Amino acid sequence: MAEFVLGTGRQDSIRAVTKAFEKHLLRVEGIPRRIVVRGRGLDFSAERGEFEGDFTHYTLRVRGTREEVDAMKGVAAQHVSVCETRQEDGAKVFLCPPLGQAPSDEAIETLDALCACVTLPEVWRGRGEDYRADPVSPELIFQAMIQYHASDVHLSPGISPVFRVDSETRHSELMGQLSARQIMSLIEDLAPDAYWEEFKAHKQTSFNYHQAGLGYARVSCFIKSGAPHLTFRFLPEVIPSFEELNVPAETMTELANLHRGLLLVTGMTGSGKTTTVAALIDWINEHRSSHILTIENPIEYVHNNKRSVISQRSLGADVESFDAAVTGALRHDPDVILIGEMRDSDTIRSAINAAATGHLVISTLHSTTASEVVNRIISFFDPVERDLVRLQLRDCLRCVICQRLVPKVGGGRVPALEMLFNDLKPIGDGIASGDSDLIRIGIQQTVGHSFLFETYLHRLVKAGTIDLAHGREFSTEESIFDQMYMGTYSVPRLDSLKSH
Repeated sequence: MAEFVLGTGRQDSIRAVTKAFEKHLLRVEGIPRRIVVRGRGLDFSAERGEFEGDFTHYTLRVRGTREEVDAMKGVAAQHVSVCETRQEDGAKVFLCPPLGQAPSDEAIETLDALCACVTLPEVWRGRGEDYRADPVSPELIFQAMIQYHASDVHLSPGISPVFRVDSETRHSELMGQLSARQIMSLIEDLAPDAYWEEFKAHKQTSFNYHQAGLGYARVSCFIKSGAPHLTFRFLPEVIPSFEELNVPAETMTELANLHRGLLLVTGMTGSGKTTTVAALIDWINEHRSSHILTIENPIEYVHNNKRSVISQRSLGADVESFDAAVTGALRHDPDVILIGEMRDSDTIRSAINAAATGHLVISTLHSTTASEVVNRIISFFDPVERDLVRLQLRDCLRCVICQRLVPKVGGGRVPALEMLFNDLKPIGDGIASGDSDLIRIGIQQTVGHSFLFETYLHRLVKAGTIDLAHGREFSTEESIFDQMYMGTYSVPRLDSLKSH
């Protein structure tokens, strides 16, 4: 393991130095049973029989002045039953208690007396040894995620697994506190060879893992403060239906029946975008005779051919970039193209071109509302390109779904949706001009199919699915939600933006 430099200040005993190193090592590597520390003129090791409790056996090597060594020899001579002395490589060695002897209070008191004879360094270099090394069971992790209904689990050195349940993190003593060695071994076991090499070279990677019979996981690995961290995002083997996701099945079916144009599923991280997209692809796969081509980083939900033929490509393993994959996809006879995430101008440009040439393109994007998606997309482009991209979006964008996961009454979470359909002139004009306010007013018009988060949240509150407090909390504008709840809401007029 790595050696750390730690300043402890002036201490009276190496026991205090040991505790400082233990605290530091716990954060970056886990719990050691042995700590080896060296300072100017003095080295020591501390050991214990278990992974908890005080360190009980100390070996102290001193290269101090003659006066210091003589004073320490005098202390040892008074406690020969609990302190053994040796001479090794020019250093005086003190063992408290001697090897093979049970720990005792007298041995610790003798150690403190030995330390009082010297001036301890303030800066030390040390490392931990003898960490937990028993293998971590991926099957046990998956079983726990299913049992806890967890969306994610985090594995870090020095703590027990942390599960994310209904957006909240919860510690579990399922495996006890883990070590960096255990987590690194788990990463090496799970990662395909290419991704393991990527992790070693770049200190981060992400890949898909299948636990047969239990589910899939998007595995993300990275190094933090010199220690490995591992995250599982749970993905069931059976892709949930629209009804199981509690999203409007009729509307989603209409979207899945689109044959061309751009369909975006947006929201913040952890809002359920990937699952909604998987449900759309699964419906198309089951009900349409199409060729579905997906480009993902990494592949998350795994689809099997049903009525459609589905080709899933993983970034890195199957293709070098989203842009290259989308450009190449046009020669692979696809009907539906799924782009895992639109993250740069080249990918977005390719997606727009594919949608404009008669394909249904489905993708995801990070955003907080549907009305801001256009400007979020435009922000990826240089100013000279933006007017043209807005016009292209106006012509090819069919729908934007924006999601937020809201706590349900009785536990669990339910998606709240905001939908932007490009079916009204004000919305098209807003897209072409990049006017988010005009788009938002267009969404509220009753002659179209679009609706705000507030509208959907109000329905969920009326149905008793969520409570009033969460309805207000997850609204974009609480005042609009309050007006809907009190029955005083009125649809803004299109000319209100000009007058404002």
